[in-house]
Amino acid sequence: MEISALLTSAGINISICIVLLSLYSILRKQPANYCVYFGRRLVCGGARRYDPFWYERFVPSPSWLVKAWETSEDELLAAAGLDAVVFLRMVIFSIRIFFITAVVCIAFVLPVNYYGQPKVHKEIHLESSEVFTIENLKEGSKWLWVHCLALYIITSAACLLLYFEYRTIAKMRLGHITGSASKPSQFTVLIRAIPWSPDQSYSDTLSKYFTNYYSSSYVSHQMVYHNGIIQRLLLDAERMCQSLKHVAPEINCKPSLTPCTFCGGLTATNSFHILSNEGDSVKGMELGELTMTTPEQERPAAFVFFKTRYDALVVSEVLQSSNPMLWVTDLAPEPHDVYWRNLNIPYRQLWIRRIATLVGAVAFMFVFLIPVTFIQGLTQLQQLSHAFPFLRGILKEKFINQVITGYLPSVILILFFYAVPPLMMYFSTLEGSIARSIRKKSACIKILYFTIWNVFFVNILSGSVIRQLNVFSSVRDIPAQLARAVPTQAGFFTTYCFTSGWASLACEIMQPMALIWNLVAKAVSKNKDESYETLRFPYHTEIPRLLLFGLLGFTNSVIAPLILPFLLIYFFLAYLIYKNQILNVYITKYESGGQYWPIFHNTTIFSLLLTQIIALGFFGLKLSTVASGFTIPLILLTLLFSEYCRHRFAPIFHKHPAQVLLDMDRADEMAGKMEELHKKLHNVYSQIPLHSQKSSSKGECSTQELPDPEKLKPEEGDAIAKELWGYQGNESAQEHEDKSCPSASSPEHRTPTMIELHKRS
Repeated sequence: MEISALLTSAGINISICIVLLSLYSILRKQPANYCVYFGRRLVCGGARRYDPFWYERFVPSPSWLVKAWETSEDELLAAAGLDAVVFLRMVIFSIRIFFITAVVCIAFVLPVNYYGQPKVHKEIHLESSEVFTIENLKEGSKWLWVHCLALYIITSAACLLLYFEYRTIAKMRLGHITGSASKPSQFTVLIRAIPWSPDQSYSDTLSKYFTNYYSSSYVSHQMVYHNGIIQRLLLDAERMCQSLKHVAPEINCKPSLTPCTFCGGLTATNSFHILSNEGDSVKGMELGELTMTTPEQERPAAFVFFKTRYDALVVSEVLQSSNPMLWVTDLAPEPHDVYWRNLNIPYRQLWIRRIATLVGAVAFMFVFLIPVTFIQGLTQLQQLSHAFPFLRGILKEKFINQVITGYLPSVILILFFYAVPPLMMYFSTLEGSIARSIRKKSACIKILYFTIWNVFFVNILSGSVIRQLNVFSSVRDIPAQLARAVPTQAGFFTTYCFTSGWASLACEIMQPMALIWNLVAKAVSKNKDESYETLRFPYHTEIPRLLLFGLLGFTNSVIAPLILPFLLIYFFLAYLIYKNQILNVYITKYESGGQYWPIFHNTTIFSLLLTQIIALGFFGLKLSTVASGFTIPLILLTLLFSEYCRHRFAPIFHKHPAQVLLDMDRADEMAGKMEELHKKLHNVYSQIPLHSQKSSSKGECSTQELPDPEKLKPEEGDAIAKELWGYQGNESAQEHEDKSCPSASSPEHRTPTMIELHKRS
């Protein structure tokens, strides 16, 4: 790829980023868009705003960057939880390591590559990108020791930073366990595959088993029931109540005349529409048909509560029966994290489901070869023109050639990749995950494998085929073939960084789908106040993207270092934009407790090893036995470092330390808190929540008050800021909620059927 095509792609993406970031800076200051760009604060604070006219609202300003930069890690931890802190630490690690890598490789490796062969160089924009790669060095060059030394510096710095980060995040995870002393999940075990008995119900079987074998520690249990009609009705009622909370109280249902969009005539419209009375269909049903707490509706799964955390830990780790397919135990997830639908899946089906999803994911990987090969064909039009003469006419137009070969391939690849996250999340759901965080982590791993395979390896493989290079014929040829193929794809990887990195970050902060939905909702409902949906941070898509760019940075560092400055810009932007989004947009309802870090650590080690193998192949191709000899010990040392971290830190992320739990139990017993904790256990895992989502979400949000979304003029004081955004106290907001939408669980709003159901449960 020519540098001119690379610059064309860079110019297009820089323009997109500037336009979108400027629009965001303006749109975020409009009170009508507050539910789009400050959804987390609306949920946590219940703030209301006025809409005065102010000219600075329509002028872009970088103040949001300053606020994102100034927010400390402790504030972020209190506001968004440990997963958000771990994710931003991944970004910080990437900034640190690639700053070191960029300084070393741009200062030393890049000049050696550029002047590797004695020839007359063209102007920079007319040069090919391969001139800046290690491919430009002649065989037997004495300057390959520079690449070997740079490889040692990069690996040493990466391992050192990984060690300190792993140690710090492991301490954070232990602090997360000890800091959540009142969490019911630490006293609860989820048990599945309860044996069926014709003489008694699942509940009686479970009670008899634990009374017999764990009589000193067993407290009670909560059965899992089949999802019935009552649960669906309650969930629909909760959604309706949540929607009505955001309707302005002065809106009435009187019809009004508005001009028709198509014919121009007057039509009657209402803010609310009367729906058909579907409740008549269930009036004739008996109460026993509506309730889900009958023995016939019980599933072979239950939440079992124990007196201490240590008792629950022992039960979850011990094999309960001589048949491992019965009485299967796991530590229960948090109540908000439970994925109730998958608890109805028989345990004996899970291994079949996992195999089926694995086969489906692998099959989809191979199907995806078709678009990736087509994309590689666009980047190699010069080679394809020999087989397809009609392409020569396209190549004559210089700008069109630059757009097609430099910008279009990465855009098409990103468009195809939009289908990957929903499909991988669906596969993870089919596996039978018991927790939403586990499902998202599983989807993250699948997307990571899929992304690395298709973006890196398949692009290299298809590019080699198009260039008529020898494809891997044996295992011994893999390092040499990778060494030949990676420099040829350096230009494509750089343009992919522009499109999937820079432009995607700009789209992330703009939230285009939420913005369009907000405008459509206002136009359709004609309500003065906003209705909004709370969003969860998409760790399953952003962590694989972060790791992919890390892989591209490491593998191209000593081979094609021209990509490093652009990657560094991406990581700086990612730090500011993701931090802003976590603080303002996304709400944390559940989290994994930092369990994404081992994925990041292991993938980074894989990237380092792959880089060393590719460098080893290049040193062999360039006939440098000294550099090859020094690279082999580096590979062994990296493997030893990975093994040490796996034994030293990884178990903390998979198991709970008994010492920590015993200390927490003794502290609670001395403080007299155990009885109070035991009383709360039975109700927190209720399958039918009889409380409004708003009241339950108060525990999800931090009470910490974050800075205002936009600082006003300092000389005008806080009075104008309060007048602009109209912040009101939580008491008034709660009063407004109580008036507009009373809780479905309050006694005065329950029907006789609901009261009877509540008594039974």
